[in-house]
Amino acid sequence: MEVATLAGGCFWCLEAVFEEVQGIVSVTSGYMGGTVPNPTYEQVCTGATGHAEVVQLRYDPERVTFRELLDVFFAIHDPTTLNRQGNDVGTQYRSAIFYHSEEQKKLAQEHINHLTLAGAFSDPIVTEVVPASEFYAAEDYHQHYFRNHSGQPYCRYVVAPKLLKFRQMFPEKRKAVV
Repeated sequence: MEVATLAGGCFWCLEAVFEEVQGIVSVTSGYMGGTVPNPTYEQVCTGATGHAEVVQLRYDPERVTFRELLDVFFAIHDPTTLNRQGNDVGTQYRSAIFYHSEEQKKLAQEHINHLTLAGAFSDPIVTEVVPASEFYAAEDYHQHYFRNHSGQPYCRYVVAPKLLKFRQMFPEKRKAVV
């Protein structure tokens, strides 16, 4: 198994999508990139801890590659808005790839360069590519949030459209529905 840690706005959005990706063994919502040990959600929301809301993915590289994870990541969030995704504003919502190896760093930088040269976005990509640091799992009530609260307004109007976009763009990458 390998590990990838990604930040692209609210972790509920990323979690809902990556839980459906073939080859993903587990998705844990949490915090990375800050200075306060064991931060709480309330602390992270202030922006004062320096943490980003992230998902930490454990995946089988025989079934899904890091590059494929990046394809999904860049398709489901806006990597051109600094410290913001839609109405979620603050450093905790920044776009970042926290790499766990030099290979992940290289692939992330190559992917961003490719998207930039291809003109995939009308504005410059501001996604940070930074070394992984201490990961802190978010509180239990944040885990599997969309699955447990899909009727909640934020889930219906923010998370669900990203999940639908993933399902439409990457049907072949989706886990079999049981």
